[in-house]
Amino acid sequence: MLKSRLAASAALPFALVALTACGSPAETPKPEQPSAVTTAPALTREAIEAAVFEATPSAANSPTTPATPDPAIARAQILLDRANFSPGVIDGLGGDNTRQAIAAFEKAAGLPEDGVLDAEVFRRLTAADTGKVMADYTIAAADLAGPFVGQLPPDLQAMSKLATVGYATPLEALAEKFHMTEGLLRALNPGVNFGKAGQTIIVAAVAQTDLTGDVARIVVDKTERSVRAYDANDKLLAFYPATIGSSARPAPSGDLTVVGVAPEPNYTYDPDRVSYDRGDRKVIVPPGPNNPVGSVWIDLSRDTYGIHGTPDPSKVGKTFSSGCVRLTNWDAEQLASRVKPGVRVVFR
Repeated sequence: MLKSRLAASAALPFALVALTACGSPAETPKPEQPSAVTTAPALTREAIEAAVFEATPSAANSPTTPATPDPAIARAQILLDRANFSPGVIDGLGGDNTRQAIAAFEKAAGLPEDGVLDAEVFRRLTAADTGKVMADYTIAAADLAGPFVGQLPPDLQAMSKLATVGYATPLEALAEKFHMTEGLLRALNPGVNFGKAGQTIIVAAVAQTDLTGDVARIVVDKTERSVRAYDANDKLLAFYPATIGSSARPAPSGDLTVVGVAPEPNYTYDPDRVSYDRGDRKVIVPPGPNNPVGSVWIDLSRDTYGIHGTPDPSKVGKTFSSGCVRLTNWDAEQLASRVKPGVRVVFR
């Protein structure tokens, strides 16, 4: 349903999409705040399904990240994703994106807003959604149809020669389909050949769901590195972690509006229109999920700026961009499916 809505939503012709200020493949890493320490049970389907708060770390500012995914964190991330409080990519490790999603959930639920996965947050999440958080999925021939590009070319010029900037491997495509890291998908399916049709694998029970209403206002919080979508009654529809500009190339400030949406956009680098150095020739990179702006572009009323997807969902909120707002592909697609020209976008 979401794909069909996206295709029908105020789509822009690719030629009108000026993707020149955003989506640069070269990103400056931003130090990630550590997740909490935990001694996690073995990561299995059963452990994630049965995870309870006692297995969940409560020390939100521990100096060390977990060495392995924690079943309770994985369960909470899946439930947050299904409630439209996106933790970004599901990895079972937690971190800043998960803490911010928890804080947004707490605020919406009227709880103290500290971003800690405590007993009450866990109780609210599991009470609101009692469905299984893991699912079986049989790899289909369509999952293996590609095209797969193998190693992604290192520069725009080489990337522009591809027919499409597809996923590198079937594993990458399947991981993104279920909002997971490749590492978590592998850990749940040891020894599986992800390039073989007919195999049944264990995946996060998430789906590319539609929002419950049309988006009337988008708030981009540059300090928090987040995007919130509201309806006409100022009800929060969704929360997303985001990569938003940098000190060298900051995101805009104040109010803009949505101009339109381009599903599966190309990416244009035009040295006559931007200040950062990616060569002295205009380059057009074809569409595809590993395109520098990902699978969808929401065009904004400031020239060359937009909200868009990314070829690397694990870096959302953990790097800097060239001025635009970068979400995971699935979050950007969900948001794009419910926006129309004229929607207000507030940068603060």
